[in-house]
Amino acid sequence: MKKRQSLMTVGFLSTAVALTLMSAPGLLAKSTPTTDTVSKLEALTKFTQVVSTVEHYYVDDLSINEIINKAIKGLMANLDAHSSFLDAKSFKEMKIQTSGEFGGLGITVGMRDGALTVIAPLDGTPADKAGIKAGDIILKIDDKSTLNMTLDEAVKLMRGKPGTKIKLTVVRKNEPKPIVIPITRAIIKIQSVYTKKIDGDILYIRIVSFDKKVVKDVKKALADNPTAKGIIIDLRNNPGGLLDQAVGLVDLFVDHGVIVSQKGRVKEENDVYKAHKAGTRAHIPLVVLVNGGSASASEIVSGSLQDHRRAVIVGEKTFGKGSVQIIMPINKKEALRLTIARYYLPSGRTIQAVGVTPDIKVPFGKVQIEEDTFAIKEAELKKHLKSELEKIDGKKRTTKSSKKEDKKKVITEKELHNDNQLKEGVDILRALIITHGRK
Repeated sequence: MKKRQSLMTVGFLSTAVALTLMSAPGLLAKSTPTTDTVSKLEALTKFTQVVSTVEHYYVDDLSINEIINKAIKGLMANLDAHSSFLDAKSFKEMKIQTSGEFGGLGITVGMRDGALTVIAPLDGTPADKAGIKAGDIILKIDDKSTLNMTLDEAVKLMRGKPGTKIKLTVVRKNEPKPIVIPITRAIIKIQSVYTKKIDGDILYIRIVSFDKKVVKDVKKALADNPTAKGIIIDLRNNPGGLLDQAVGLVDLFVDHGVIVSQKGRVKEENDVYKAHKAGTRAHIPLVVLVNGGSASASEIVSGSLQDHRRAVIVGEKTFGKGSVQIIMPINKKEALRLTIARYYLPSGRTIQAVGVTPDIKVPFGKVQIEEDTFAIKEAELKKHLKSELEKIDGKKRTTKSSKKEDKKKVITEKELHNDNQLKEGVDILRALIITHGRK
């Protein structure tokens, strides 16, 4: 008798909800239900039946609010890897993350083929210093498996009080066994843009992430180096950031046409971002370095410059994060992080799950150099012997302080040989500079 009564309750709840939905404004455009409206009501009735059944028969006692929250989380997780439900605690933590300082590791992670994957470690952060690399798959966070773990849950576990320790177990390409990497959390403070010179006439601009000062800092770098004959923009391991900064950076080097477009189902969210002629350096030779850790805003910059044939892209295929997420509060304490659109490059191609393929593919590594044999021309013999004697007598010395100062401002030959992607980029840029000079 008890069982039959419970089943009757389930049926009553479903019917009551369905009747309520039928009378709700907006569901029925006319007095006669349309096929689409009936389908929606049938689907919603099915949902309420499932919720009611779980509430009455599940082994553990769950409140209706807990069941609904779990249902929403399941829905969001099955939409795509970047959509999620932010409950009261997650929503509060998200606000702290975006508005203040917090303890973390300094890595950007994403879901790739269902696995928690490192998009990129940020330069100078605990994760970078500990040896985390772009493309690492995180199997465990401390002793918790990441299998079936959502992105938000993983990020929540990795954040924590500065000074506390955490262990990440990762799988890395070409490594036979998982690697356990201990990391100490710290306050994450990042210098997003820094510059150096190569051979005196090439400006090297490294952009770590797209924060709100990127365009301003790059403009300053360009103004401070007016005699630069070519520019290398290094976007390797840059996980992205603010869209307006990516658009603004491309706008510095492209004087017309579409930079990127944003398209979704809701027309109000669609937009096209175009270049402006004023203040553009449209002719200076340009090389952009990318790799598997370049994502989102980095892919917009490299892909747009590639489509405009404005830069040569060098390195490895990028991550493939080309979707737009917004935070949509559903009440004062909870919200949805929802994918509402995709980015499209000037040619119409998408970045999402595809990435940007470089013009010149170069895997990272050291430049192989053959040992020089001792050979000297007769005309140089006296000069050479003189310099060798000066070294022996200690007359010709370079102070440590001057070397240290130079290292801050200049990329040395040794550094170039330790980074074959950068070395290849410099060689290509040299050819572009020569070609540009002959026009």
